[in-house]
Amino acid sequence: MNLSVPSLITAAALIGLAALPMAATTGIAHAETRIGAVSTNFRLLGADDKVVVERLEDPKLPNVACYASFAKTGGVKGSLGVATDPSRFALSCIATGPVTLPAGLPAKKQIAAISASFLVKHFNLYRLVDPDHKAVVYMLISTKIIHGSPANAVSAVPVTGG
Repeated sequence: MNLSVPSLITAAALIGLAALPMAATTGIAHAETRIGAVSTNFRLLGADDKVVVERLEDPKLPNVACYASFAKTGGVKGSLGVATDPSRFALSCIATGPVTLPAGLPAKKQIAAISASFLVKHFNLYRLVDPDHKAVVYMLISTKIIHGSPANAVSAVPVTGG
């Protein structure tokens, strides 16, 4: 096999592009765990369409767990990881123990991201602090604009200590 320099450069560029979604989220400290998935549409070729539930944990508030459910496109493109998932998702966050705000916690911070397409779209989870009502608000948004406004979901957890 004789590979020319342009084809080697093209291959290297494609490998670099494939790493971009991972590089885009490496600065975000988070832990996510897939809880499960339910098939919603049979596909003859490739994986079925499904709704997936993932748990996202706040790295600064260890007693908070957020559960995001979102549509995942199947088929051949979905199986190859190049399909764009629809911006349909939900969010619910719970306190699994006492929630205290550490000193210096920023009023707004992106804490997690879920890839929803190869390069174009992510679902980003933000933490917002509401000191007036002693609550932490979590907002999940789509980075791809849908009809002039990003899709979003919100959930709040009470601060029980400090």
